[in-house]
This record gives sequence, C-alpha cells and structure tokens, in this order.
Amino acid sequence: MKAIVCKAWGLPDTLVVEALPDPQAAPGHVVLDVQAAGVNFPDVLIIQGKYQYKPALPFTPGNEVSGVVRAVGEGVSGYRVGDKVIAFAAHGAFAEQLAVPAQALMPMPPGMDFDTAAAITLTYGTSHHAVVDRAALRAGETMLVLGAAGGVGLAAIEIGKALGARVIAAASTDDKLAVCKAHGADALINYSKEDLREAVKAATGGKGPDVVYDPVGGDYAEAAFRSIAWRGRYLVVGFANGEIPKLPLNLALLKGASLVGVFWGEFAKREPQANLAGMMQLLGWLAEGKIKPHISARYALADTAQALNDMAARKVTGKVVINPQA
Repeated sequence: MKAIVCKAWGLPDTLVVEALPDPQAAPGHVVLDVQAAGVNFPDVLIIQGKYQYKPALPFTPGNEVSGVVRAVGEGVSGYRVGDKVIAFAAHGAFAEQLAVPAQALMPMPPGMDFDTAAAITLTYGTSHHAVVDRAALRAGETMLVLGAAGGVGLAAIEIGKALGARVIAAASTDDKLAVCKAHGADALINYSKEDLREAVKAATGGKGPDVVYDPVGGDYAEAAFRSIAWRGRYLVVGFANGEIPKLPLNLALLKGASLVGVFWGEFAKREPQANLAGMMQLLGWLAEGKIKPHISARYALADTAQALNDMAARKVTGKVVINPQA
C-alpha cells in the first residue's frame, strides 16, 4: 500500500509517499481500505513534534477516517468484510489501508458519504465535548466563537444553534464570515477590521457572551475574556495562532468566570461511553439536518503536504479531506 510517512520532525513538505507492507488484521483489530481521511490542525503540529501526542518516528499521520472493512482479526464481532465504517486512530490515516482496534470503529449511518463520515469525528467530537459537556451551553444563552470558519469553529456554531443558543462568529475575512452565516451564525465580527471588544459589546448589548469558544489563542484571547458575561465560561480549545496566551487571572475573579480546558482526545480515551453518547447525539443531529460538515476541498494522497500547508496558512474553511483511493 501507499502511505504518507513522516521520517523526521518538520514542515509538511518534508513528508514522503512510500510503499509500505499491507497491514494485517491482528486479534481484536480490523483493517480498512481508507476512502477518506479528515485533515485537522493538530496534524500540522504532530509532524513538527509540537503536539501533546508525539508518536515514534517514522509514522504516518492522520487519525480521522472512513473506509470499508478489508479484513477482520480474531475475536472481533459485529463487523464483516465490506462494512462501511468510521474510525478514529492514534495515527496512520493518510494511507490506502489502516489497521485499527475494533473498539475504535462505528458503523457508517445509511446514506452517509465517506467524506462526510471522515469529517465528523474530531472536529464535531471536540466541539460537542466543549459546548455541551464542558460549557453546558443552554438555550437562550450567547456564545462567541473565535476562528469560527475553521473545522471546530463551524462545528461549534452548528452545535450552539442545535442547542437553541445565539451564536456570534468571529473570523478574519468577510468570505469566511459568509460561510459562518450559512452555517447559522446570528452575528458576525471581522476581527481584522473591527475592535473585538467593542464589536462583542455591541453584539451583546453590553452583557457579553455567556460562553467563549477559543481554538485560536494569541492576541484575541484577552480581549475576548475581558468581554465575557458574569458567570461566563471560557473554553480553551487550542492555539491555532501559535501563541499560548497569558491571561490575567483577576479577570476570572471580577466576572465570576471560569477557564475551562477542552482536550477531546483524552476525554474520548478516559470516558469512552460519554464520548459515544455525544457521537450518537451528533449523528442524530446530522440525520435531522441540524449539522452538516462543510468540506471545502479534497486532495489525493500525493497532495497531502499541500493539504497540510493550506491548513497551516489558514486557507481552509470547514474541513478538507484526503481521498487515498483517488
């Protein structure tokens, strides 16, 4: 099989395409023919050795995948050759084939396409854990989403609307904000043109948002935290800006506000049943049309480096996927 291989920590252009032995179905494992693999910002960090999780070199990046069962290992029940499935792996998804533990699989709902299936696990799982579990966002509350046109940002907008909240989307261009509007955002802020604090104040009538969803970090974090409402919840989702902000903790005191960490990967590992319940709710919302992953680009396996470069350069809206069989 062909696979993307990271042999040394570095930027996307250091990745290579290699022919590797086909994976075998060990006991308790299933081998998939990968049809689609989601690309996420952590992939850009992992290949540089800058993420919380650091696999041993060499490795194949990518963890969000959909495919067809190719082989079933001893002791696996519930899956057969030919089944269409969704999986989340530690790594290895940017390849034509992938072996995963059977417990990492979910059946693909009837009628779902492979690209959508590969675009729902990490981004929507992260945002569901953040918005529903960690922030406990309620109907009638207001949520501000920073970096709102990215994969997790658009997911947060849709989840907020599914819960009955008012959602303010903040992004860096008008084109990105148009995508946010199409996915349900009630108010829009272009923080490359507007003062974020003043714009949030105007959009909330001076009250501030009950929840701030921040996957960006950097300079906008303090402005957003200063704008938060009384008893607000500030979700620390990630640092796509590249800078981890240093927030004055007196702001939490003055607003009676909470800083809430969001690490979906660890949550999924420590609380698998809670994570599965969240995924079931997401699939229900998908069937009802309340959420719909926005897939803005598709790449062949050989173009994986370009996909990651586009992700790093913030040229991506919503999700992009790799199609290894193309």
